[in-house]
Amino acid sequence: MSCDLLPTDVPGPHYQGDVRDVINDGWDLMIAHPPCTYLSVSGMHWTKRGLRDPQLTEDALAFVRLLMDVPVERIAVENPISVISSRIRKPDQIIQPWWFGHDASKKTCLWLKNLPLLKATDMLPGDAKTRRANQTASGQNRLPPSKDRWKLRSETYPGIAAAMADQWGST
Repeated sequence: MSCDLLPTDVPGPHYQGDVRDVINDGWDLMIAHPPCTYLSVSGMHWTKRGLRDPQLTEDALAFVRLLMDVPVERIAVENPISVISSRIRKPDQIIQPWWFGHDASKKTCLWLKNLPLLKATDMLPGDAKTRRANQTASGQNRLPPSKDRWKLRSETYPGIAAAMADQWGST
């Protein structure tokens, strides 16, 4: 089952609401994608420059701690490079979409509990220095500003989601 404050974009079981409403319902696996707006290193410049209330980051970190501490046997928390690494703990793994067949670069951290590291399933040629289709010449994300850029940037790449389901769904 998926859970989000927003409606689902794909068919299937979905709870639209606060995860805290269903988090203690006896799950054996949770893959959490907490909002990165107030956590990601790329967005922290707003807080450091005094343009955003630092309490928003503190609240986001408290939510991540809640997710990491729920009584679920197997947990993966996913987020981009963020203050989770310096304020809670280092990630167990950092993956890239191009390891899973997508011509894109986006370092994605995984904090794991009782789960193996995710194995690449469709490694594209190149390495960390190879410029991918989603990058500008300077290495920044090429997605232009828009009202839904936040949502587009936060979507999980299907190859990564498939790898999680295949490798962790039967663990």
